[in-house]
Amino acid sequence: MCGTLATMSSPLPRSLAIGYGLGSLGTGMYAAVPGLLLLYYLTDILGVAAGLAGVAIFVPKIWDVISDPLMGSISDRTRSSWGRRRPYLLAGGLTLPIFFGLLFSAPDISSSAAFIYTMAMYTLCATAFTIYQVPYIAMPAEMTGDYHETTRLMAYRMAFMTAGVLLAGAGAPLLIKAAGGGREGYTMMSWSVAAICLVAMLGSVIGTRRARFTTDETPSTEPLRRQVLCALQNRPFRILLSAYALQLTAVGCLLAAVVYFAKYILGGGEGTVTLLFLALMLPAIFTMPLWLALSRRIGKERCYGLCLVVFAAASVGLWWSPGMSVLGAASVIGVMGIAYAGTQLFPFSMLPDTIEHARKNSTQGREGVFSGIWTAVDKGGLATGGLAAGLLLDATGFIESEGGVLVTQPETALTGIVIAISLVPALLTAAASLVYRRYDIGTIDARPQEVQS
Repeated sequence: MCGTLATMSSPLPRSLAIGYGLGSLGTGMYAAVPGLLLLYYLTDILGVAAGLAGVAIFVPKIWDVISDPLMGSISDRTRSSWGRRRPYLLAGGLTLPIFFGLLFSAPDISSSAAFIYTMAMYTLCATAFTIYQVPYIAMPAEMTGDYHETTRLMAYRMAFMTAGVLLAGAGAPLLIKAAGGGREGYTMMSWSVAAICLVAMLGSVIGTRRARFTTDETPSTEPLRRQVLCALQNRPFRILLSAYALQLTAVGCLLAAVVYFAKYILGGGEGTVTLLFLALMLPAIFTMPLWLALSRRIGKERCYGLCLVVFAAASVGLWWSPGMSVLGAASVIGVMGIAYAGTQLFPFSMLPDTIEHARKNSTQGREGVFSGIWTAVDKGGLATGGLAAGLLLDATGFIESEGGVLVTQPETALTGIVIAISLVPALLTAAASLVYRRYDIGTIDARPQEVQS
């Protein structure tokens, strides 16, 4: 049903911003658990070799390279009374929790069969996540064209996402422990998290029912390959995407190494994993409003560059973690958490700016294609980081086990764990900072446009 006309620069109601952000509570929980626990689940619960476990995490993301831009193009072409994006939020919100519950529910089979089962389930999870996430990320470019309003909307999204990551990352190890650990503990954890994801993701479908969406754009009739190439010819988008990919690979390696770091370097258990995750995410939550305020003074572009430098510097500090106490290591990770807030907030708030930059030279709506490329790189970066951690552990002689039993690791494997959580993230984030120095988008003006609500 048609609504009234409005301008894209009108302030968004807080209820709408909250409704939109709620979806990221679910997506944040989904992203956190595999990133934190899936590699360890494969090596120390299912007995899969570390290198092969890294492959199981990485291969489904190859599919994302195809499926994410394709999903973006499909949503760009969709016409419905719900807009171009929300039908897919409903479909993804219903299917992702099911596959996620099955992901950590491998039957009692051989390690080779468990490798195949987990990789297949992770591929189904990735597909359902694509159906939801790609249209979801494309929505802000339609909801508002105001430079600062976009950042405000992203702040709500990142606050919910950070809360989801915190809730799942800190709570999942405790749920596993409460359920007795092992296969049964992981199964109970996965279905518990899946239930919360279902509520949050469907809540966002309802919460965005009054969101504005574009009505007068002509969907692109070009082949998908041509649309992707056109998007990548957008220099600000390409540079931001490259920096973000390096940054996410660093985070993926860090998250994959956290459980090994807590148990084999610091000598702790699930409680230590939870403490380290809280050290990363709590500062991120509390400093998000401060980063938002600072961005209004010096610009989100400068803030993002500052966050990359701080994150890289703090990562180097973990190189000396074998001589630290648990609280000392948590303090270093806390500094990383302050920067982590900005490395999540600002790239996503700058993405609509790069889409706006492209729209100045085109009348066709390609928000979905841009967001499809973005989410493919987002998920691919995290998976590449997990693969790097797995290959590094394998190369340094890490010994896998079954049932969560800790084994005595060689000194080379312990060094590999420290490298995976410190030097690799530091070098990747430093490289992201160097790439990002070339970013320049100029001034983005809000554009009035006919919309439907």
